Amino acid sequence: MPGPLTTSPEIFDRALIRARQRRAAALGPVTFLLDRVAGEFVERLTAVTRRFDLAADIGTPGDAVGVALSQLASVGTIVRSSFVADAKQKSVAADEEALPFRDGSLDLIVSGLALQFVNDLPGVLVQIRRALKPDGLFLAALFGGETLVELRQAFAAAESEMEGGASPRVAPFADLRELGALLQRAGFALPVTDVDRVTVRYANVFDLLQDLRRMAATNPLVARRRTPLRRATLLRMAEIYAQRFADGDGRLRATFEIVWLSGWAPHPDQQKPLKPGSAKTRLADALGTREMGAGEKPGSS
Repeated sequence: MPGPLTTSPEIFDRALIRARQRRAAALGPVTFLLDRVAGEFVERLTAVTRRFDLAADIGTPGDAVGVALSQLASVGTIVRSSFVADAKQKSVAADEEALPFRDGSLDLIVSGLALQFVNDLPGVLVQIRRALKPDGLFLAALFGGETLVELRQAFAAAESEMEGGASPRVAPFADLRELGALLQRAGFALPVTDVDRVTVRYANVFDLLQDLRRMAATNPLVARRRTPLRRATLLRMAEIYAQRFADGDGRLRATFEIVWLSGWAPHPDQQKPLKPGSAKTRLADALGTREMGAGEKPGSS
Protein backbone atom coordinates (compact mmCIF):
# COMPACT_ATOMS: atom_id res chain seq x y z
CA MET A 1 0.00 0.00 0.00
CA PRO A 2 1.26 3.54 -0.64
CA GLY A 3 2.48 5.46 2.35
CA PRO A 4 0.59 8.38 3.84
CA LEU A 5 0.73 11.70 2.04
CA THR A 6 3.05 14.24 3.64
CA THR A 7 2.77 18.01 3.45
CA SER A 8 5.23 20.72 4.39
CA PRO A 9 4.49 22.72 7.53
CA GLU A 10 2.81 26.04 6.86
CA ILE A 11 5.36 28.56 8.11
CA PHE A 12 4.44 31.57 5.98
CA ASP A 13 1.00 33.07 5.44
CA ARG A 14 0.99 33.24 1.65
CA ALA A 15 -2.27 35.23 1.46
CA LEU A 16 -0.77 37.81 3.81
CA ILE A 17 2.37 38.02 1.66
CA ARG A 18 0.18 38.85 -1.36
CA ALA A 19 -1.57 41.57 0.65
CA ARG A 20 1.77 42.96 1.83
CA GLN A 21 3.05 43.12 -1.75
CA ARG A 22 -0.03 45.09 -2.80
CA ARG A 23 0.47 47.45 0.15
CA ALA A 24 4.14 47.96 -0.73
CA ALA A 25 3.23 48.80 -4.32
CA ALA A 26 0.69 51.35 -3.10
CA LEU A 27 3.15 52.95 -0.65
CA GLY A 28 5.90 53.13 -3.26
CA PRO A 29 8.35 50.20 -3.06
CA VAL A 30 11.86 50.46 -1.63
CA THR A 31 14.06 48.74 -4.20
CA PHE A 32 17.72 49.24 -3.25
CA LEU A 33 18.22 45.54 -2.46
CA LEU A 34 16.40 44.41 -5.62
CA ASP A 35 18.46 46.86 -7.68
CA ARG A 36 21.62 45.35 -6.21
CA VAL A 37 20.38 41.85 -6.98
CA ALA A 38 19.44 42.83 -10.54
CA GLY A 39 22.96 44.14 -11.17
CA GLU A 40 24.45 40.94 -9.79
CA PHE A 41 22.22 38.82 -12.05
CA VAL A 42 23.61 40.70 -15.04
CA GLU A 43 27.22 40.18 -13.92
CA ARG A 44 26.77 36.47 -13.27
CA LEU A 45 24.93 35.76 -16.51
CA THR A 46 27.42 37.80 -18.54
CA ALA A 47 30.12 35.38 -17.35
CA VAL A 48 28.17 32.41 -18.81
CA THR A 49 29.12 31.95 -22.47
CA ARG A 50 25.87 30.58 -23.84
CA ARG A 51 22.44 31.79 -24.93
CA PHE A 52 19.18 31.31 -23.04
CA ASP A 53 16.33 31.54 -25.54
CA LEU A 54 13.46 31.16 -23.04
CA ALA A 55 13.76 32.33 -19.43
CA ALA A 56 11.37 32.60 -16.49
CA ASP A 57 11.50 35.01 -13.55
CA ILE A 58 9.90 33.32 -10.54
CA GLY A 59 8.21 35.54 -7.96
CA THR A 60 10.64 38.46 -8.04
CA PRO A 61 8.92 41.62 -6.72
CA GLY A 62 8.89 44.57 -9.11
CA ASP A 63 10.48 44.75 -12.53
CA ALA A 64 14.16 45.55 -11.74
CA VAL A 65 15.41 42.04 -12.50
CA GLY A 66 13.29 41.63 -15.62
CA VAL A 67 14.42 44.98 -17.02
CA ALA A 68 18.08 44.19 -16.31
CA LEU A 69 17.92 40.75 -17.96
CA SER A 70 16.10 42.12 -21.02
CA GLN A 71 19.21 44.16 -21.81
CA LEU A 72 21.40 41.03 -22.09
CA ALA A 73 21.96 39.78 -25.62
CA SER A 74 22.32 36.23 -24.25
CA VAL A 75 18.76 36.17 -22.85
CA GLY A 76 15.78 35.90 -25.18
CA THR A 77 12.13 35.87 -24.11
CA ILE A 78 11.52 36.36 -20.38
CA VAL A 79 8.26 35.15 -18.84
CA ARG A 80 7.41 36.43 -15.39
CA SER A 81 5.56 34.24 -12.89
CA SER A 82 4.05 36.17 -9.99
CA PHE A 83 0.93 36.38 -7.84
CA VAL A 84 -0.74 38.78 -10.29
CA ALA A 85 -0.26 38.71 -14.07
CA ASP A 86 0.91 42.00 -15.62
CA ALA A 87 -0.59 42.86 -19.00
CA LYS A 88 2.46 45.05 -19.77
CA GLN A 89 4.84 42.09 -19.50
CA LYS A 90 4.90 38.46 -20.63
CA SER A 91 3.62 37.09 -17.35
CA VAL A 92 1.42 34.45 -15.78
CA ALA A 93 -0.38 34.57 -12.44
CA ALA A 94 0.98 31.75 -10.31
CA ASP A 95 2.25 30.97 -6.84
CA GLU A 96 5.93 30.05 -6.55
CA GLU A 97 4.82 26.87 -4.79
CA ALA A 98 2.88 25.66 -7.88
CA LEU A 99 4.81 26.62 -10.99
CA PRO A 100 2.88 26.58 -14.30
CA PHE A 101 5.73 25.47 -16.58
CA ARG A 102 6.02 22.19 -18.48
CA ASP A 103 8.88 19.82 -17.75
CA GLY A 104 11.96 20.56 -19.84
CA SER A 105 10.59 23.81 -21.29
CA LEU A 106 12.96 26.55 -20.07
CA ASP A 107 16.61 27.42 -20.67
CA LEU A 108 16.96 29.71 -17.64
CA ILE A 109 15.06 30.28 -14.39
CA VAL A 110 15.86 33.19 -12.08
CA SER A 111 14.33 34.41 -8.83
CA GLY A 112 15.17 37.50 -6.80
CA LEU A 113 14.36 37.80 -3.08
CA ALA A 114 11.21 35.69 -3.22
CA LEU A 115 11.94 32.04 -2.45
CA GLN A 116 12.74 32.68 1.22
CA PHE A 117 8.98 32.99 1.79
CA VAL A 118 7.84 29.65 0.32
CA ASN A 119 6.68 26.91 2.69
CA ASP A 120 8.08 24.00 0.68
CA LEU A 121 11.44 25.18 -0.67
CA PRO A 122 12.68 21.61 -1.41
CA GLY A 123 9.53 20.98 -3.46
CA VAL A 124 9.87 24.29 -5.33
CA LEU A 125 13.49 23.50 -6.21
CA VAL A 126 12.43 20.14 -7.63
CA GLN A 127 9.75 21.88 -9.75
CA ILE A 128 12.35 24.34 -11.03
CA ARG A 129 14.82 21.60 -11.93
CA ARG A 130 12.12 19.68 -13.80
CA ALA A 131 11.02 22.80 -15.72
CA LEU A 132 14.55 23.33 -17.06
CA LYS A 133 15.78 21.79 -20.27
CA PRO A 134 18.86 19.55 -19.91
CA ASP A 135 21.81 21.87 -19.19
CA GLY A 136 19.40 24.69 -18.27
CA LEU A 137 20.51 27.10 -15.54
CA PHE A 138 18.84 28.08 -12.27
CA LEU A 139 20.08 31.25 -10.57
CA ALA A 140 18.44 32.78 -7.50
CA ALA A 141 19.02 35.22 -4.68
CA LEU A 142 17.16 34.94 -1.37
CA PHE A 143 17.51 36.22 2.16
CA GLY A 144 19.77 34.09 4.37
CA GLY A 145 19.83 33.27 8.06
CA GLU A 146 21.70 36.37 9.26
CA THR A 147 19.20 38.78 7.71
CA LEU A 148 17.86 41.27 10.29
CA VAL A 149 19.70 39.51 13.12
CA GLU A 150 19.83 42.82 15.01
CA LEU A 151 16.09 43.36 14.79
CA ARG A 152 15.43 39.77 15.86
CA GLN A 153 17.60 40.14 18.96
CA ALA A 154 16.18 43.54 19.91
CA PHE A 155 12.57 42.33 19.64
CA ALA A 156 13.30 39.16 21.63
CA ALA A 157 14.99 41.11 24.43
CA ALA A 158 12.24 43.74 24.60
CA GLU A 159 9.36 41.24 24.65
CA SER A 160 11.08 39.06 27.24
CA GLU A 161 11.55 42.09 29.47
CA MET A 162 8.20 43.80 28.93
CA GLU A 163 5.83 40.89 28.32
CA GLY A 164 7.50 37.87 29.89
CA GLY A 165 8.26 36.04 26.64
CA ALA A 166 9.21 36.52 23.00
CA SER A 167 6.96 35.89 19.99
CA PRO A 168 8.05 35.16 16.39
CA ARG A 169 8.81 38.48 14.74
CA VAL A 170 11.40 37.78 12.02
CA ALA A 171 11.24 34.91 9.53
CA PRO A 172 13.58 31.92 10.09
CA PHE A 173 15.62 32.17 6.89
CA ALA A 174 17.79 29.20 5.85
CA ASP A 175 21.58 29.35 6.02
CA LEU A 176 24.16 28.82 3.29
CA ARG A 177 24.97 25.18 4.07
CA GLU A 178 21.30 24.14 4.26
CA LEU A 179 20.55 25.75 0.90
CA GLY A 180 23.50 24.03 -0.78
CA ALA A 181 22.24 20.67 0.49
CA LEU A 182 18.75 21.42 -0.85
CA LEU A 183 20.14 22.06 -4.34
CA GLN A 184 21.81 18.66 -4.29
CA ARG A 185 18.67 16.92 -3.01
CA ALA A 186 16.63 18.54 -5.79
CA GLY A 187 18.91 16.94 -8.39
CA PHE A 188 20.87 19.96 -9.65
CA ALA A 189 24.27 19.38 -11.19
CA LEU A 190 27.25 21.57 -10.28
CA PRO A 191 25.43 23.33 -7.39
CA VAL A 192 27.06 26.47 -6.02
CA THR A 193 26.11 28.75 -3.12
CA ASP A 194 27.72 31.98 -1.96
CA VAL A 195 26.70 34.93 0.16
CA ASP A 196 26.62 38.72 -0.09
CA ARG A 197 26.25 40.53 3.24
CA VAL A 198 24.86 44.05 3.03
CA THR A 199 24.95 46.40 6.00
CA VAL A 200 22.47 49.28 5.79
CA ARG A 201 22.61 52.15 8.28
CA TYR A 202 19.54 53.98 9.60
CA ALA A 203 18.96 57.07 11.71
CA ASN A 204 16.54 55.05 13.86
CA VAL A 205 14.82 51.68 13.92
CA PHE A 206 11.50 53.17 12.78
CA ASP A 207 13.06 54.07 9.42
CA LEU A 208 14.13 50.43 9.10
CA LEU A 209 10.60 49.22 9.88
CA GLN A 210 9.16 51.61 7.27
CA ASP A 211 11.58 50.26 4.65
CA LEU A 212 10.55 46.69 5.51
CA ARG A 213 6.89 47.60 4.95
CA ARG A 214 7.75 49.06 1.55
CA MET A 215 9.74 45.91 0.70
CA ALA A 216 6.74 43.72 1.64
CA ALA A 217 9.14 42.10 4.11
CA THR A 218 7.32 42.55 7.42
CA ASN A 219 6.34 39.56 9.54
CA PRO A 220 4.49 36.94 7.38
CA LEU A 221 4.71 34.06 9.87
CA VAL A 222 1.63 31.96 10.50
CA ALA A 223 2.70 31.75 14.16
CA ARG A 224 2.95 35.54 14.55
CA ARG A 225 1.21 37.16 17.51
CA ARG A 226 -2.21 38.40 16.34
CA THR A 227 -2.64 41.13 18.97
CA PRO A 228 -1.16 44.58 18.24
CA LEU A 229 2.34 45.23 19.54
CA ARG A 230 2.23 47.35 22.69
CA ARG A 231 3.68 50.82 22.28
CA ALA A 232 5.83 50.39 25.40
CA THR A 233 7.34 47.19 24.00
CA LEU A 234 8.05 48.85 20.65
CA LEU A 235 9.79 51.80 22.32
CA ARG A 236 11.83 49.43 24.51
CA MET A 237 12.85 47.49 21.39
CA ALA A 238 14.04 50.75 19.82
CA GLU A 239 16.10 51.52 22.93
CA ILE A 240 17.73 48.09 22.96
CA TYR A 241 18.47 48.26 19.25
CA ALA A 242 20.18 51.65 19.68
CA GLN A 243 22.17 50.42 22.69
CA ARG A 244 23.46 47.28 20.99
CA PHE A 245 23.76 48.10 17.30
CA ALA A 246 24.67 51.78 16.93
CA ASP A 247 27.90 52.94 15.31
CA GLY A 248 30.01 55.75 16.70
CA ASP A 249 27.98 58.36 14.85
CA GLY A 250 24.72 57.06 16.35
CA ARG A 251 23.39 55.44 13.18
CA LEU A 252 22.02 51.90 13.50
CA ARG A 253 23.22 48.86 11.57
CA ALA A 254 20.86 46.43 9.83
CA THR A 255 22.22 43.29 8.18
CA PHE A 256 20.76 41.80 5.01
CA GLU A 257 22.35 38.48 4.04
CA ILE A 258 21.71 37.64 0.40
CA VAL A 259 22.42 33.99 -0.44
CA TRP A 260 23.03 33.14 -4.10
CA LEU A 261 22.11 29.72 -5.48
CA SER A 262 23.01 28.29 -8.86
CA GLY A 263 22.68 24.87 -10.40
CA TRP A 264 22.25 23.20 -13.76
CA ALA A 265 19.73 20.65 -14.94
CA PRO A 266 21.79 17.48 -15.52
CA HIS A 267 23.20 16.81 -19.00
CA PRO A 268 25.61 14.06 -20.13
CA ASP A 269 28.16 16.56 -21.49
CA GLN A 270 28.56 18.49 -18.23
CA GLN A 271 31.85 18.42 -16.35
CA LYS A 272 31.85 15.83 -13.59
CA PRO A 273 34.03 15.56 -10.45
CA LEU A 274 36.79 12.95 -10.50
CA LYS A 275 36.16 9.69 -8.69
CA PRO A 276 38.07 9.19 -5.41
CA GLY A 277 41.48 7.62 -6.08
CA SER A 278 41.52 8.54 -9.78
CA ALA A 279 44.16 11.29 -9.52
CA LYS A 280 47.29 10.65 -11.63
CA THR A 281 49.58 13.11 -9.80
CA ARG A 282 50.60 12.92 -6.14
CA LEU A 283 49.78 16.01 -4.06
CA ALA A 284 53.29 15.92 -2.54
CA ASP A 285 54.85 16.15 -6.02
CA ALA A 286 52.61 19.07 -6.96
CA LEU A 287 53.63 20.93 -3.78
CA GLY A 288 57.30 20.02 -4.09
CA THR A 289 57.41 18.31 -0.68
CA ARG A 290 58.22 14.81 0.59
CA GLU A 291 55.30 12.59 1.57
CA MET A 292 55.55 11.27 5.14
CA GLY A 293 54.53 7.74 5.97
CA ALA A 294 52.09 6.84 8.75
CA GLY A 295 53.72 7.24 12.14
CA GLU A 296 56.77 9.05 10.74
CA LYS A 297 57.85 12.07 12.79
CA PRO A 298 58.80 15.40 11.21
CA GLY A 299 62.56 15.70 10.72
CA SER A 300 63.21 11.96 10.49
CA SER A 301 64.85 10.54 7.36
